[in-house]
Amino acid sequence: MSIEISNVSKTFGSFTALQDVSLRVKGGELVALLGPSGSGKTTLLRVIAGLEFPNSGSVSFFGESATNLTVKQRGVGFVFQHYALFRHMTVFENIAFGLRVRPNATRPSKDQIAAKVTELLAMVQLQGLAKRLPGELSGGQRQRVALARALAVEPRVLLLDEPFGALDAKVRQELRRWLRRLHDELHITSVFVTHDQEEALEVADRIVVMNKGMIEQIGTPDEVYEHPANAFVYNFLGQVNLFHGRDTLLAQHAGSVSGNGNGKTTAAPVAYGRPHDLDVLRSKTNEGDIPVKITHLVAVGALVRLELARADSGDIISAELTREHARTLKLAVGDSVFVRPKNLRMFDEDVDYSI
Repeated sequence: MSIEISNVSKTFGSFTALQDVSLRVKGGELVALLGPSGSGKTTLLRVIAGLEFPNSGSVSFFGESATNLTVKQRGVGFVFQHYALFRHMTVFENIAFGLRVRPNATRPSKDQIAAKVTELLAMVQLQGLAKRLPGELSGGQRQRVALARALAVEPRVLLLDEPFGALDAKVRQELRRWLRRLHDELHITSVFVTHDQEEALEVADRIVVMNKGMIEQIGTPDEVYEHPANAFVYNFLGQVNLFHGRDTLLAQHAGSVSGNGNGKTTAAPVAYGRPHDLDVLRSKTNEGDIPVKITHLVAVGALVRLELARADSGDIISAELTREHARTLKLAVGDSVFVRPKNLRMFDEDVDYSI
């Protein structure tokens, strides 16, 4: 029950959307295509669906070629970002639509359709809303109807294009957790597109990080976050501070600097560090500690986020502390403090991984 993408390329005029992309999605797996706008993730999803056909390469479903098959022949369910519900139809009729338009030979009976829709309404937690129109539902409820409609035809593959992109942050967070639980129950082979790093890290079994029509890295959420293949992946999966070769800390903390593993060296190395991997100190205790001034301080939930200006260059550094730690240090805007990076990652400065 796998999807095999082999050496797929796709162009639109002079624009190359996909360049020699290969990917295998295992049966029952939930895979996220993650990347910035223009990275090729939606084009790849549409190629998998049969909404676009590649200029070269092949697509296989479950060991059989699907490259020239239509959407209907591939047996995929597709969920769009903006729901694409029929506004004049009730929730019940929207979910039942794919079953009602089947050819007579394969169309379920009226009672079978009613039973299936009732089952799906319970699955997506919308019992009691069958007679409502889409305009009478919240955004989160409409997206659940769209998902139920896609599942009604019992697709072999479920494809979701930015399924929660049109929702507010709280509803988006609730729905992605719900989607993960639903997938664990159904085990349907699923691929979803997102530009939200947190969403991909929380929901997916594996993440495919894309950039400029190519795949930068494939791995579990832990693998891509903890062991990024290159600077682009590291940058895209969260906020980053850059420390250049002039910093004494690169020598002082050499033991905590991990490389990119490609065997290259550079005369002007750049080390990357996450805001939560910075120690904020009231006094300098190490040669590599960097003097900074607090220019902005804001408490967000359990964290305190700091914006720090380097005393030597004015460059801005971001740091995150727990509220308790920040309270202990008695930090305030305008204070002069020191930062000490930990868990630095080093990549080649001369390679363009810009987003």
